Amino acid sequence: MGKRRRVAIVTAGVLSLSGAFGAYLALPAMAAGSDKVAGTPCTATAKACVDLDDQKAWLISGGKVTKGPIRISSGGQGKETPKGTFHVYSKDKDHTSNEFPLPNGQPAPMPNSVFFAPGGIAFHGGDPKRASAGCVHVPAADAATFFDTLKVGDEVQVTESLDKVKGGFYGVNKIDPPTKAEQEAAAKRLAAAKAKAAGMPAPAAKKDDDKKSDDKDKKDKKKD
Repeated sequence: MGKRRRVAIVTAGVLSLSGAFGAYLALPAMAAGSDKVAGTPCTATAKACVDLDDQKAWLISGGKVTKGPIRISSGGQGKETPKGTFHVYSKDKDHTSNEFPLPNGQPAPMPNSVFFAPGGIAFHGGDPKRASAGCVHVPAADAATFFDTLKVGDEVQVTESLDKVKGGFYGVNKIDPPTKAEQEAAAKRLAAAKAKAAGMPAPAAKKDDDKKSDDKDKKDKKKD
């Protein structure tokens, strides 16, 4: 009897400790879910947060929002803004882009650029209703705040919303993604702008385009 009683007491003690240990292990998992900064899809370590689904961004300090949400625009089809956790590595208040020059060949302005991801991805002043080439367009006044607030080394989190209801740039702005023909036309305009910037003649049209044009002319003559 005495032995059975001692076994029962030990067993109860082990179960009690196991339950407590299990509860202890569960605490980090419970805390992880509550680690998001209120009103954002990002955690407290972020200094800047981007929600690609809702096309919004915030500045964060000490786990609290200090600016936002503000309307932004991310990369368009085929030039999507990368998701992940990054860190600011460079800033340039008067940056210009030779990779995406204006139609007249002049470098495109990227005011208040804060670079944070490979490939020259940055926050910078731009039209939030126009898709970028991968950067994050921020309205002019807000872009200045981002530039003044963010420092080299600050963490930037680019993520998708937890609810995923807006559908990214095209869904938020209620416009259709560009067709293949529109993408090709945009690529030709960019090539022409780059050629102009380099002082070279615009690229010649492809033979397929010439053939299509000739075929169209022949059909038109038959109609006449």
